[in-house]
Amino acid sequence: MKRLAKYRRFFNESAFWGKLRRFASAAGVKTVYSALLLYYAFKRKETPAWAKRSIVGVLGYLINPLDVLPDLTPFLGYTDDIGFLSLCLVLVAAYINDDVRAQAREQLSKWFPSVREEDLLEVEEKL
Repeated sequence: MKRLAKYRRFFNESAFWGKLRRFASAAGVKTVYSALLLYYAFKRKETPAWAKRSIVGVLGYLINPLDVLPDLTPFLGYTDDIGFLSLCLVLVAAYINDDVRAQAREQLSKWFPSVREEDLLEVEEKL
């Protein structure tokens, strides 16, 4: 876990939750669901350090105000974030279980009261 500590400077939970709350509707259901899946996979004790480092890097990039395509531009600004989130989902798919999905869906329902199941399944197909 010492190796994971050096990556922590790129990600903190307070900034992650703040960004998701502020930009959830602009980022869209699929982006937010992807981020939540990664977050809850990161919280699992069974997720290995290499996967946690990948997740921390991607979520850190998501909350970083200085990214390749600024998030201020609707949709276009999130395309790079979506790409990195998708790549990381594929890398750590083995650590996204039913509990992780349930936690992500529960949190997502707080921000998006009516979520289309097809949107969530589209994200889960990458796993």
